[in-house]
Amino acid sequence: MSVTSDIINQLTSNGIIPDVLPPNSFTPSVFFTIIYPNTDVQTNLGNEVQRSNVLDEPEISIAPLNVPEVGDGEVRYTLVMTDPDAPKRFEPKFREWRHWVITGLQVTNTQPGKADVVYAAKTKSATTPYWPPGPPPESGLHRYTFLLFEEPKGGVTIPQGAVEYGTALEQRRSWNAMKFAEQYNLKLVGANFFLCQG
Repeated sequence: MSVTSDIINQLTSNGIIPDVLPPNSFTPSVFFTIIYPNTDVQTNLGNEVQRSNVLDEPEISIAPLNVPEVGDGEVRYTLVMTDPDAPKRFEPKFREWRHWVITGLQVTNTQPGKADVVYAAKTKSATTPYWPPGPPPESGLHRYTFLLFEEPKGGVTIPQGAVEYGTALEQRRSWNAMKFAEQYNLKLVGANFFLCQG
């Protein structure tokens, strides 16, 4: 089984397709991992983590599946973290909860022909500051989903006043990552997730 088909199978079997991503919406071209440096916890397509280990803003490790297109440092990415299970997996009336939006991620030092894992440089402050998982007690396992989008040439600018700058609880709920991507002409290239419960 290829990495690409494994990613799609995990997203489908865990319901992220279709709860977050429409069926047949993309073919992964980048495999990325979210790493919490102080705990060494990372995303692994559905691994279960303890909330206490994912409180701080993480780093993003990227391994392009199609290295020659990514190695020149020109491509920039937007990453979002969303919870489709807010406030409860069995009653997700606030789907999706926007936890993190960061634009202008840049991969450097990737050489064509080598599948080296490299960290994405954060060239901008987060549009939506990182909000760690906070699943309510007895709300089931939440599927904290990370989506990586390739930005259009020239990058993306989210104007001040956009909903993605809202940090209050009521401003973060009932967001839609794919509508956001469509609005800013972002191309989905990767997805990963972990599970966490209260």
